[in-house]
Amino acid sequence: MRPLALAFVTLFVAVDILGVLPLYLSLTARLSVEERRRLPLQSTATATAVGLGFLVLGNPLFRLFGVSVDDFQVAGGILLVVISVRDLLSIGVTRPHPAATMGMVPLGTPLIVGPAVLATLVILVQSAGYPVTLAAFGGNLLLAYLVLRHAGRVGRVLGEAGSEAIAKVASLFLAAFGVSLVRRGLSGLWGR
Repeated sequence: MRPLALAFVTLFVAVDILGVLPLYLSLTARLSVEERRRLPLQSTATATAVGLGFLVLGNPLFRLFGVSVDDFQVAGGILLVVISVRDLLSIGVTRPHPAATMGMVPLGTPLIVGPAVLATLVILVQSAGYPVTLAAFGGNLLLAYLVLRHAGRVGRVLGEAGSEAIAKVASLFLAAFGVSLVRRGLSGLWGR
């Protein structure tokens, strides 16, 4: 149970659905009720397809390009640190997106499943295996769907400041996880 809990929390931090919530609310503010109803399913379906596609193709691509898990840990860790620092320092500038594709881009990817989640998925498969990673990923996507489905209520409970605070703390944990990946990757590379 501990590996599943650890994988779930790690992916929860990478997905950062509560951090996505303020952006989701601002992007959907001018949409009709019907358009807002379909977005949670479209977003999580897109995120699922991207994540599963990467899980299926990730290792074969590594072999094709001669990339080791240690290499990916270092690269993924650096990427996670950069993403989290950018998120910690961002002011939240948004651009308009067409309602028909908003659930796919930017919500499904890169907001729900972006580089941080993809790097985390590949690393979790190596350390915890496919069943645990898939269960943790599925649980996080279900949670993301529920948060987006009830975004108005969740947003009112947390408030803009609460959502922003949660996003910043999650980014800090993501940076710490990124540093941990770099450390483990370098240990693996130097231990050869």
